[in-house]
Amino acid sequence: MNKIVANAAEAIRDIQSGMTIMVGGFGLCGIPENCIQALVNSKINNLTCISNNAGVDDFGLGLLLQNRQIKKMISSYVGENAEFERQMLSGELEVDLIPQGSLAERCRAGGAGIPAFYTPAGYGTEIAEGKESRMYNGKPHILESALTADFALVKAWKGDRYGNLIYKGTALNFNHVMAMAGKITIVEVEELVEPGDLDPNFIHTPGVFVQRIFQGSNYEKRIEQRTVRKR
Repeated sequence: MNKIVANAAEAIRDIQSGMTIMVGGFGLCGIPENCIQALVNSKINNLTCISNNAGVDDFGLGLLLQNRQIKKMISSYVGENAEFERQMLSGELEVDLIPQGSLAERCRAGGAGIPAFYTPAGYGTEIAEGKESRMYNGKPHILESALTADFALVKAWKGDRYGNLIYKGTALNFNHVMAMAGKITIVEVEELVEPGDLDPNFIHTPGVFVQRIFQGSNYEKRIEQRTVRKR
């Protein structure tokens, strides 16, 4: 039941080139910074990454893109990364852009064991090409398949050695659903506490979904777009 590992390098030790990984977070909020840096240091490549976004040029998944370690991105919002744009337009990077709600639900469905579902999002656009469609309540829907991954890398605010997790604020986005959908889920937390210290009424992800956990360090928590009022 003790799922603690020493650090990010040990946690990602068996991620290999060519695998599919989910990476939690929303923008630059709640991303597993330590795990991403460990992947950069590992030099593995040809990764397929499922993430809401692709970081920025010099932070988050942008670091893996700079090193050409990602061969395919399955994402929703990628507008803050110039290197992503360059690789996509040049054909160096495979890209599957998905409506944000559909991406979240495809991850959730994967974790819940639901193979596919119908959604109206994307009908009549390029998103729907090659997909089955049906009418529900007089409205067209397309069939979307669930997403799973070899590994899910997530970031939580607090966790215990059993893998029970609590997220904070916006960091809840995508981390929770991806924690459910990875065959092996690796979690880095800001605070590693003893079992019983977490109020069970506020646990977002129960430990049954988590295989490895460690306390992270040196979080930059960069702000993606800083907006200030003019004086």
